[in-house]
Amino acid sequence: MSEAVPFRSHVQSVDDLRGPAGKLEALLNTGSSDALYAAIVAHPHPPSGGTMHTKAVYHAAKAFSHFGLPVLRFNFRSAGLSEGAHDEGRGEVDDVRAGLDWLDRQFGLPILFAGFSFGSNVGLRACCGDARVRGLVGLGLPVRAAGRDYTYGFLPNCGAPKLFVSGDHDEFSPRGVLESVMVAAPEPKRIVWIEGADHFFAGIAGSPGSKLEPMQLAVRQWVGDTFGLAPPV
Repeated sequence: MSEAVPFRSHVQSVDDLRGPAGKLEALLNTGSSDALYAAIVAHPHPPSGGTMHTKAVYHAAKAFSHFGLPVLRFNFRSAGLSEGAHDEGRGEVDDVRAGLDWLDRQFGLPILFAGFSFGSNVGLRACCGDARVRGLVGLGLPVRAAGRDYTYGFLPNCGAPKLFVSGDHDEFSPRGVLESVMVAAPEPKRIVWIEGADHFFAGIAGSPGSKLEPMQLAVRQWVGDTFGLAPPV
């Protein structure tokens, strides 16, 4: 009698993802054949160096892959090999929607979204109210960064389960300010503060060392609790 082979996710290039501004560079973490959801992860501010390879994005993708979900990561227009010019968050909303459409065509599964920093704001704007999206994760939700203001008047329309994870020393989202923003988001929602973490989930002077693992664990716990998922065997 042969032993079951443990599930292992593989990463493959996506060559047919296109947004309104042209081709979008993307990677897919393959999922198990019986996955119940698919996932998409959006990266931080492209002109500031954000890409789908940013550490927080990679760790968020790993959190979904833990459950055997297919996970799409892509570069916004202008980032990496993606075509088009940066559009200050306007066209990037459509890039996320292009990713949702691609996942829907490929898998036909309900979708979970996660975004980090700029990607969380843009992605939540794209996903809120989309019936295909059953869960929303905002990592390092920004309020003001490098002179850019981020608004969240759309949050009352986000009825799907939500998770917000931020460092308790996030320089772009002071805790009191961010709490006043998130109060507008309807239930169900969970808010997790990572102790000793800055915006990028790096340690601070009094608490050195990366906080990416605690962030990833917060996402994994929420996914398991909220959607009743377990790692494939």
